[in-house]
Amino acid sequence: MWNYSLLPDDQELLAKFSKHSLIAGIVIAILGVLALLFPFYGTLATVVFVAWLMIFAGIMAVYVTVRTNPSDWLGWFKAFILVLTGLLMVFKPNLGIQALGLLLAIYFLLDTFAGFAMGSLMRPAKGWWLWSLNGALSLLLAIIFLTSWTSIQETAWLIGIFVGISLLFDGFMLIFLGTTIKGNAE
Repeated sequence: MWNYSLLPDDQELLAKFSKHSLIAGIVIAILGVLALLFPFYGTLATVVFVAWLMIFAGIMAVYVTVRTNPSDWLGWFKAFILVLTGLLMVFKPNLGIQALGLLLAIYFLLDTFAGFAMGSLMRPAKGWWLWSLNGALSLLLAIIFLTSWTSIQETAWLIGIFVGISLLFDGFMLIFLGTTIKGNAE
């Protein structure tokens, strides 16, 4: 499955990568467990992180607009919207939670269509049903998000659980990668 022939032959580089991959994997897995144990705080951290990314992107949009074309009203408008939305999410996190919940519902609806489309395109091939199953699960998740979207507590719980699961699996994958490379480097 993995093509280890593509790995560099530099044993020192592999050892450093393995060590840092393990450290990052453990930290990310712990963050995932914390988000699963405390989903509201996991959601709040996600919303604040996204908000600050938007504020930073807005500041960068101001910089680009000033440096390239200060009379570009669309550049100023984009910067204004990014900064305003980011600040709104920082000072009114409930709105950010609802917005994030709605975005996830839309994502899962689109993923539903993609899953069913891939399943129907691959129908005679082996494993076609996995795509359709993915579409059905995405539809279920979209319905769950849409039905809980008006309740900030339910939406926050769902987002926290999803972020926690994602971080936990990302952490496990980094740990796996680090131990696999360490084993191959020896």
